[in-house]
Amino acid sequence: MNIPNKITLSRIFLIPIFIILLSVPFNWGVWDIGESSLPISHLAAAILFIVASTTDWVDGYYARKYNLVTNLGKFLDPLADKLLVATALILLVELGLAPAWVTIIIISREFAITGLRLVAAGEGVVLAAGSMGKLKTVTQMVAIAALLLHNFPFSYMGLPFATIMLYVALFFTILSGYDYFVKNWHVMRDSK
Repeated sequence: MNIPNKITLSRIFLIPIFIILLSVPFNWGVWDIGESSLPISHLAAAILFIVASTTDWVDGYYARKYNLVTNLGKFLDPLADKLLVATALILLVELGLAPAWVTIIIISREFAITGLRLVAAGEGVVLAAGSMGKLKTVTQMVAIAALLLHNFPFSYMGLPFATIMLYVALFFTILSGYDYFVKNWHVMRDSK
């Protein structure tokens, strides 16, 4: 249990706090931004989400820099990302801030890739995340943060940045999933 793995675990442990901030009807007030309002609890959840998302970069950087990459870390890091993103997207649907069909596609892609990785692991093959997958994760996290912030500060300009980023994230989710399956289809084809 090295420092990068502890950082990754902290990301997982932040998820219940994130859920509470968005699920419990705290009456902390509202901040009027542009043409919409931002509940303070959503602002707190957005800050927590951004901090948790940043730990994804920190643990990876630290693990590579100090040669602390472990099998536990290879397992925990993508799991933490998937849990954080899926939790956020489901809560955004519940709050009416994201369409359910987009969330379904994004989460379905994660299940499909996880299934492919499980087949590969059964064959003794480790499938590393590619640059397209990392771009997918970054765009998802930016979109989620923007949605949690009710499009602040872009709401002042009338620019639907949060919605645009959600569809950009959806595009990269589909593209990276397709790319991942094409590059690794031999694992499915050759599995026993």
